[in-house]
Amino acid sequence: MKASSGDQGSPPCFLRFPRPVRVVSGAEAELKCVVLGEPPPVVVWEKGGQQLAASERLSFPADGAEHGLLLSAALPTDAGVYVCRARNAAGEAYAAAAVTVLEPPASDPELQPAERPLPSPGSGEGAPVFLTGPRSQWVLRGAEVVLTCRAGGLPEPTLYWEKDGMALDEVWDSSHFALEPGRAEDGPGASLALRILAARLPDSGVYVCHARNAHGHAQAGALLQVHQPPESPPADPDEAPAPVVEPLKCAPKTFWVNEGKHAKFRCYVMGKPEPEIEWHWEGRPLLPDRRRLMYRDRDGGFVLKVLYCQAKDRGLYVCAARNSAGQTLSAVQLHVKEPRLRFTRPLQDVEGREHGIAVLECKVPNSRIPTAWFREDQRLLPCRKYEQIEEGTVRRLIIHRLKADDDGIYLCEMRGRVRTVANVAVKGPILKRLPRKLDVLEGENAVLLVETLEAGVEGCWSRDGEELPVICQSSSGHMHALVLPGVTREDAGEVTFSLGNSRTTTLLRVKCVKHSPPGPPISAEMFKGHKNTVLLTWKPPEPAPETPFIYRLERQEVGSEDWIQCFSIEKAGAVEVPGDCVPSEGDYRFRICTVSGHGRSPHVVFHGSAHLVPTARLVAGLEDVQVYDGEDAVFSLDLSTIIQGTWFLNGEELKSNEPEGQVEPGALRYRMEQKGLQHRLILHAVKHQDSGALVGFSCPGVQDSAALTIQESPVHILSPQDKVSLTFTTSERVVLTCELSRVDFPATWYKDGQKVEESELLVVKMDGRKHRLILPEAKVQDSGEFECRTEGISAFFGVTVQDPPVHIVDPREHVFVHAITSECVMLACEVDREDAPVRWYKDGQEVEESDFVVLENEGPHRRLVLPATQPSDGGEFQCVAGDERAYFTVTITDVSSWIVYPSGKVYVAAVRLERVVLTCELCRPWAEVRWTKDGEEVVESPALLLQKEDTVRRLVLPAVQLEDSGEYLCEIDDESASFTVTVTEPPVRIIYPRDEVTLIAVTLECVVLMCELSREDAPVRWYKDGLEVEESEALVLERDGPRCRLVLPAAQPEDGGEFVCDAGDDSAFFTVTVTEPPVQFLAPETTPSPLCVAPGEPVVLSCELSRAGAPVVWSHNGRPVQEGEGLELHAQGPRRVLCIQAAGPAHAGLYTCQSGAAPGAPSLSFTVQVAEPPVRVVAPEAAQTRVRSTPGGDLELVVHLSGPGGPVRWYKDGERLASQGRVQLDQAGARQVLRVQGARSGDAGEYLCDAPQDSRIFLVSVEEPLPVKLVSELTPLTVHEGDDATFRCEVSPPDADVTWLRNGAVVTPGPQVEMAQNGSSRILTLRGCQLGDAGTVTVRAGSTATSARLHVRETELLFLRRLQDVRAEEGQDVCLEVETGRVGAAGAVRWLRGGQPLPNDSRLSMAQDGHIHRLFIHGVILADQGTYGCESHHDRTLARLSVRPRQLRVLRPLEDVTISEGGSATFQLELSQEGVTGEWARGGVRLYPGPKCHIHSDGHRHQLVLNGLGLADSGCVSFTADSLRCAARLIVREVPVTIVRGPQDLEVTEGDTATFECELSQALADVTWEKDGSALTPSPRLRLQALGTRRLLQLRRCGPSDAGTYSCAVGTARAGPVRLTVRERTVAVLSELRSVSTREGDGATFECTVSEVETTGRWELGGRPLRPGARVRIRQEGKKHILVLSELRAEDAGEVRFQAGPAQSLALLEVEALPLQMCRHPPREKTVLVGRRAVLEVTVSRSGGHVCWLREGAELCPGDKYEMRSHGPTHSLVIHDVRPEDQGTYCCQAGRDSTHTRLLVEGFSSLLPLDHVCLS
Repeated sequence: MKASSGDQGSPPCFLRFPRPVRVVSGAEAELKCVVLGEPPPVVVWEKGGQQLAASERLSFPADGAEHGLLLSAALPTDAGVYVCRARNAAGEAYAAAAVTVLEPPASDPELQPAERPLPSPGSGEGAPVFLTGPRSQWVLRGAEVVLTCRAGGLPEPTLYWEKDGMALDEVWDSSHFALEPGRAEDGPGASLALRILAARLPDSGVYVCHARNAHGHAQAGALLQVHQPPESPPADPDEAPAPVVEPLKCAPKTFWVNEGKHAKFRCYVMGKPEPEIEWHWEGRPLLPDRRRLMYRDRDGGFVLKVLYCQAKDRGLYVCAARNSAGQTLSAVQLHVKEPRLRFTRPLQDVEGREHGIAVLECKVPNSRIPTAWFREDQRLLPCRKYEQIEEGTVRRLIIHRLKADDDGIYLCEMRGRVRTVANVAVKGPILKRLPRKLDVLEGENAVLLVETLEAGVEGCWSRDGEELPVICQSSSGHMHALVLPGVTREDAGEVTFSLGNSRTTTLLRVKCVKHSPPGPPISAEMFKGHKNTVLLTWKPPEPAPETPFIYRLERQEVGSEDWIQCFSIEKAGAVEVPGDCVPSEGDYRFRICTVSGHGRSPHVVFHGSAHLVPTARLVAGLEDVQVYDGEDAVFSLDLSTIIQGTWFLNGEELKSNEPEGQVEPGALRYRMEQKGLQHRLILHAVKHQDSGALVGFSCPGVQDSAALTIQESPVHILSPQDKVSLTFTTSERVVLTCELSRVDFPATWYKDGQKVEESELLVVKMDGRKHRLILPEAKVQDSGEFECRTEGISAFFGVTVQDPPVHIVDPREHVFVHAITSECVMLACEVDREDAPVRWYKDGQEVEESDFVVLENEGPHRRLVLPATQPSDGGEFQCVAGDERAYFTVTITDVSSWIVYPSGKVYVAAVRLERVVLTCELCRPWAEVRWTKDGEEVVESPALLLQKEDTVRRLVLPAVQLEDSGEYLCEIDDESASFTVTVTEPPVRIIYPRDEVTLIAVTLECVVLMCELSREDAPVRWYKDGLEVEESEALVLERDGPRCRLVLPAAQPEDGGEFVCDAGDDSAFFTVTVTEPPVQFLAPETTPSPLCVAPGEPVVLSCELSRAGAPVVWSHNGRPVQEGEGLELHAQGPRRVLCIQAAGPAHAGLYTCQSGAAPGAPSLSFTVQVAEPPVRVVAPEAAQTRVRSTPGGDLELVVHLSGPGGPVRWYKDGERLASQGRVQLDQAGARQVLRVQGARSGDAGEYLCDAPQDSRIFLVSVEEPLPVKLVSELTPLTVHEGDDATFRCEVSPPDADVTWLRNGAVVTPGPQVEMAQNGSSRILTLRGCQLGDAGTVTVRAGSTATSARLHVRETELLFLRRLQDVRAEEGQDVCLEVETGRVGAAGAVRWLRGGQPLPNDSRLSMAQDGHIHRLFIHGVILADQGTYGCESHHDRTLARLSVRPRQLRVLRPLEDVTISEGGSATFQLELSQEGVTGEWARGGVRLYPGPKCHIHSDGHRHQLVLNGLGLADSGCVSFTADSLRCAARLIVREVPVTIVRGPQDLEVTEGDTATFECELSQALADVTWEKDGSALTPSPRLRLQALGTRRLLQLRRCGPSDAGTYSCAVGTARAGPVRLTVRERTVAVLSELRSVSTREGDGATFECTVSEVETTGRWELGGRPLRPGARVRIRQEGKKHILVLSELRAEDAGEVRFQAGPAQSLALLEVEALPLQMCRHPPREKTVLVGRRAVLEVTVSRSGGHVCWLREGAELCPGDKYEMRSHGPTHSLVIHDVRPEDQGTYCCQAGRDSTHTRLLVEGFSSLLPLDHVCLS
């Protein structure tokens, strides 16, 4: 069944579970939990399945949602599991906790009956409880170990031992241990001791003692650690000698680890007896420390783990195992791979004291390398605890406030996970701390060890702040252990060991052991048996579960979404489900699952459904009904199941398809109802003629009938139905109304059981059905129970009449009263009613009247008088009147202490001319003080003022001077308050300048920096650029009173900078910039004339500037001149020179020298003209050149001139040659050629080429050429692919031609081939060699040749980015991608699948983009799954392609649809596949096409359209196809309500009723009325009504504040705003007030008549508003307003004002005062000590009265001796410094009354003269 939050509420839920409790016998045990639920649940406590009841020792305290169980004087029999069970209508919840009682009371057989233990709150039996547990031990090998435990319980538990979770016989031989049961005389309970005869190293572990009986199980554990003796031979002769690591017989294994990583070595050793393990490193035994962990894993292997390996950890690690049968070794060589980037200086181990600091420091190679700090695996962030500093390459970590948990390994890491490691050891009371965290599997044992500095100290173990039981704690010497056997989830938390202020903490985490749930049943089938049954069969799951299991069968009614459990079955097979198992008739489906302790299997649904009908039985049948005429008659019966039935009336069947109807027109009307199992027939408004009608009900298996009887209708009370409780105030009108069912039926009224009698004060009326009792003016005595009685029925009214609430008029705020000893203190409180009772409280206790406390009542005034106060009378007083309180704080100061403030010495520091105020507060305002300075009394003057204000005395120094420093005393009697005043000069301030000053000057200008101070004599210092200046000729410091100057007489540019004038407390800043004057050209004074030079001549351009250091810029024809290539720039003082060493045509032009680069700077120009240069021979350069020619060959002589067009003449042996015959003279520009064809021997000789200004000689010889030959051979070359190859050889003669060949082919120059000649060297360079360039290179010169081999080595083609595994869905496109280290040629890589080349497939394509190679597989299929590879000649990479079948997915899901009632909704979704068949459902019911439901599908899209929807159609719409389900919400909303007719503007008179009305389109709708935008709520003056579709807003007794704009809103529809105007009601005074004269104590009455009846008036007396009270009565009679004042006092005289709206009336009240009388007299005698004060007090009848004080008949006058005080009606005489002569009779006269007091002075007879006093 599904619970609805709206109907059922919320089931109980535990917010806090009870925690297990362990207590000592006789102590108190308490369990607490917090549980919530709606409605609030009922909580009960149970133990052993029985509910517990409260008793003397057992109670159940509850506070709201917190519930507890409190058990007093706990006994061992109280131990057990207590269950807290919470129930409410919505469900049930429970929580459990165990109570353990550690020590049972001693069992004495001779206990008296009264001494016997009290019974347990539960049953007498209980689960086991350990009385004493085993203790952890640390022993040496060979020692005997005894572990004992004792457990109690009823019945007596069975004990057994385990080691590390295994039974002892599975671990040891029986000869190694012994179990010794305890004896009965040893104590109560069962005892079992474990004795280990000779402990061995493998015996170390956790030993757990289990106690079990029928009621439960308990366990307690202890730790045993066996250590190797330091240097002792084995005690057991059978054991082998001490281990010696023998040389290894074979090479050890090698293990590499990166620096900073962990190295883990595991050694698995078997042997019997169990071998002992020792680890060795480089031949030395290893002991566990912070970085070397040694433990045994869950599989039994021995593990050595080296954390954060460093270079020093490399070496040989050996695991040595031995037992009595022999020994064995296993070794591994550890290598630590160091990173390329290392720390310049690594971390070093440090030590620190607890609460101190530790500093770790290292250096990185580069200051820009980021680093991070770690504590083991925890990243440390900068904070107050961990301060991280970076200074260049230094990295520093400072750990503040060290504690034990800071001990550990710290790392500094830079990029690439390069680490440096150090240990931080924290020295303190705790030597070995707990690990950071401890992970334990649920059910295993948890052991925590701590080692302390001192032995025998007691530490404290706690978990999450709660102390752990003592039974699991052990300590021995320095070691402390906590053993938690069989941990559960509740044991997880933060475990802390505390020792004094030192503590160490670990996080204990309990991991759950995961178990697989059982498999589901198989072969589930449904068979429909005979009528109304169904047979279900199935087989057990395969494989069968290992743990016990059951089958759970569930049913579901078709069309519902809820599965409900039918029953559980232990064995598989068949089960028959009858119709009686279902609650109502319908079609049902069934499913089954397997359930075990490890979970539940998936459900298996039986195919098909079955129609089942429950068999009905009559639970509660029909009964005859007897009703009165006109009432409804109800017939009902309850069936055992939900089933349809038929009703009959007088034998006629009522139509079941019509729930309401009539038997025949105009006859009896009926209504049929069915709610669950109940059927009802209601006959409406039966008549007398219907009496005797027979009602029947029939359904399968049930028939029943009953009769209807009609009685005459008696009178009954319509209202009130229940007792009414009413509360009124006195004088209020009370009306009690009782309405009967019959008109004018008599009724009688009773009060408190007595019949009431009518009078003027009680009126009884009857109006039709209503009977009223009226009390015109209720009184307190009218309270009681009123009864309206008629015909045996009554209506009751509880009436309570109370006096109006009391209000405190004065005081309204907290009053503070200060007094001194013996002074009279009066606390006054005024209430608004004279007869109002008040109560006085002091410090929370009610005050009772006594001789020391007097309580007075006078009209509305209440007083508390303390006649003679003492310090103990001080405190907080309260005057309580009704619900209001007035607070008074009374402080009584002893006379011995006059000064309230200051209580100690006060130090005042001030600066000269500052205002100084010294304040002294006294306990009394009239006390006089004396001010002194340095022992001399001060004299008031304009520079020193003395002020007095109430109890405060002040000495004011308006403008303090240095000479005012000193000690000031405020003295009174023997007391004084001390003030030490220190006056100093005020801080020096700089008056000018206030802001930073910037000055710009030119060279040699005088610069003055001026600073004006607030004090003339204040010292200053001047600084320039942070350095203090020193006075010199170039810098002068001047002082003129408060003005200070710094003068630079002739400023230079280097004098610029930041100057600071420092006056100590203030500084002024100046920024000075000294610039050079503008540069001018001094020479030449005029523009120089053009300079003409011949080519090659030097040119010098010079000018002189006005400043030597001024920069200049030279330019030539507008372009900057660069020094070099024949140009030189010089600066010689103010001169600037440009030198051209040899002028050429290019040097001609305009040269400009500009001072600076700024535009517009001064400049000077020079014009340089260069004449045309002579034609010279450029080549050949030598004057004579030898030329060799061969006979028959052409002789060619070439000359290059410096310019074209020059005339040249050729000569041979002195004869000029002309161009003719074999001689040809050619000219091509500057190139001159002499060519002689077919040279002969006669052509040899001297040839001259003569130019106008130059010439060249050629010595020509004609002879046979020299033979060409190769001087050196080529060298073979081997280059890498892409590199250049260079071949070189030497030829003779140097000008011989050579031919290069490659693989026999002539080589020609090109982009990749370069040929070069250098003298006799010939060079061939092949650029970017490829593999195809390999071969033979040959060079030929003449008839000689040489060859060499070129080898091109292929560059490795490696993969930089390798293939990655890819997962894809069937039909998707897949891209496999690799990146090579270089761009390979086409085909350099090839793709494989399954090691074979890819097949020809159109879906496969390959692409290369530079370094990137890609394989595309389009539209993958399942057959494409496999391993793909990409390989080159040098590398290979593989990856796995996994293809999963195409899944049906939703591409566009359903969306929620919200429509209005009657509309249509369209749902659409798009799937990833076409042709999918699915089902649409609404509310779990499948939808079929019909008039209101249209279903359509088109390819990927599916659509559902629902028409004509109503509110009931809201719900969940879903689409289901195979395993896919998509759902959305359908929300059908009502048609919005509209406002048919809105409200209208209104105008009413003040005090009348205003009604706004609007009309809606529907009757059932809520309307919100607003005024000025704020929502309105009903009140006595504001009523909201609904009449069908009409909505009314009524405002009664309208006032000006009701005016404004009003509007109404329903949903989103609004009407308005409309305006309400309230006209002011004019009020006039018809009859004025009249003045009244009366005597004190009498009364006065004032009357005033106004023009309006419903007018509220206000009365005032003396400007104070009047409210009704004991002495004031205000009433209104129609238009007349009356004020009655009683018990008048003289101070009541004044002006009486009545005001009603704008109208008012005034009158005077005159009260004649009565003679003054004495109310309280001083004592007849009063004794005072000499030197003290005497105070006499009297109280007169009224305040303001004058009294006269006399002594011995003589009137006393105020002065230093006598002081007269007055406080209200209290008058005091204070006699200062009482002397013996003051003794006598004192009299106080008040009017005609007087009182006398005898003053006695004591103490003068015991005084001795000063010379009679002896000092010892």
